[in-house]
Amino acid sequence: MTSLRSLRPAAAFAALLACVAPAALFAQTPADTLVLADAIDDIVSIDPAEAFEFSGADLNNNLYDSLVELDPAKPGELVPGLAESWSVDEDGVTYRFKMRPGVTFSSGNPVTAEAAAQSLRRVVKMDKTPAFILTQFGLTKDNVEQTVSFDGDTLILKTDKRYAPSFIYNCLTSTTAYIVDVKAAMEHEVNGDMGNEWLKSHSEGTGAYVLRSFKPNEGYILQAREGHWRGDAPIRNVLMRHIPEGATQRLLIEKGDIDIAREMTPTDIEGVSGNPDIVVQNDVGGQIYYLAMNQKVAELANPKVLEAMRWAVDYQGMADSILKGQWVVHQAFLPRGFLGALDDTPYSLDLEKAKAALAESGVKLPLEVSLTVRNNPERMNIAQSVQHTFGQIGINVTLDVGDGKQVLEKYRGRQHQITLQTWGPDYPDPHTNASTFAENPDNSDAAKATGYLAWRTAWDPGAMGAEAEAAVAEPDAAKRAAMYEDMQRVHRDSSAFVTMFQMARQDALRANIKGFHAGGATDQASYWTVTK
Repeated sequence: MTSLRSLRPAAAFAALLACVAPAALFAQTPADTLVLADAIDDIVSIDPAEAFEFSGADLNNNLYDSLVELDPAKPGELVPGLAESWSVDEDGVTYRFKMRPGVTFSSGNPVTAEAAAQSLRRVVKMDKTPAFILTQFGLTKDNVEQTVSFDGDTLILKTDKRYAPSFIYNCLTSTTAYIVDVKAAMEHEVNGDMGNEWLKSHSEGTGAYVLRSFKPNEGYILQAREGHWRGDAPIRNVLMRHIPEGATQRLLIEKGDIDIAREMTPTDIEGVSGNPDIVVQNDVGGQIYYLAMNQKVAELANPKVLEAMRWAVDYQGMADSILKGQWVVHQAFLPRGFLGALDDTPYSLDLEKAKAALAESGVKLPLEVSLTVRNNPERMNIAQSVQHTFGQIGINVTLDVGDGKQVLEKYRGRQHQITLQTWGPDYPDPHTNASTFAENPDNSDAAKATGYLAWRTAWDPGAMGAEAEAAVAEPDAAKRAAMYEDMQRVHRDSSAFVTMFQMARQDALRANIKGFHAGGATDQASYWTVTK
């Protein structure tokens, strides 16, 4: 497929699509090409300094590398990436990363400590949405030339105060910290954008693959790099097809027109489960489902009312029916896979315990409340289940239905009573969720601190906020994990949140596909590990 290099993006996409589409000609896709189907219409940009969507993160994980990486075969385990080693000085704020020698960008430019420093500086200077992952260390446009520097083959990062080293390293595995060939990107700079417009649809990285074509809402083509530092990818070409319909994906994978289907419904998964040519691969994702009770409503701030609600959710019933295969019961703010995550689920549907807690609350029954929910089939099904079981204990729920924007605006404006929401981590470190679920520095309406979920629901976590800040500074990983475990137990039993589910992923693979890693809760999809 070397001729792809000489084709325009649209022509390259059409050429490769033609090679894999006709079922009558191929019983399966070509041996050198991995064909996936997914819904990728969430991609806004694939510039690592700007990309902040799930599909873009999966793509970039195969185009770029970071200083420190996560081992796709061992979820959560840090391994050397473009930095072969790292350390922190005795001052606790100076981090040193020794660069791996002999690595080049796809342009042929060498990957040096200076090039890596320029890439991280670019993120801070551009200040796009995901830049906070780096700026939370105290990096600013004014100081980044000093706080991110280099000395020979070593990149030097200086933070504003002591943090747990694991916090720094975990953040540096995020897609925002992928190392970009700034020199090559700047050749396409327009009006001082630092190559941003170019990188929205092109790649300038060190990854196992190079982007050959990207067509929004249609798909993309990747081509393997020869001589990649990690070893050449076994599959030469990757073709992603934007196919959001699960039923269509099922038909294609059954016919052998695609190798991996990533957007199949529980019904579709059940339909292929007995097919010997297809394997269903299970994984978890980082998103969690939760209810948030506005503490401005006196009855919802009553601890016994909150306790009653925890016993009045049909967690397992929903997981076994309307959410089968897509979500699993989970009752802590850290998703499974994160440092310090809790796996125990002490709450189950127990209407008698719920009624007893309500009786102790002293509130007048029936209690009339509204539940703000997005007009989405899955969310409506969950909301209706909650409405049904709450109604059995004397809490009458009226559904307040709106589109995604309307529901978020109400939640961010603290105008809801109860709301059903999901939350996904911004980076693979426990502080990403601890800081938003358990911190609320200023609970006043004037603060408008929408970045804190605790603020959105007007809940004051009290001492827990200081505990979260202490945990992010704890250098001992075991002690740090224990701190998060303790924090989550208290949060689970006494906060204004009822956490219910964690995302489960189910990918359908042709039986000859091996080594595909979906990314778990902390990472992204890896194509370079796949064989067929």
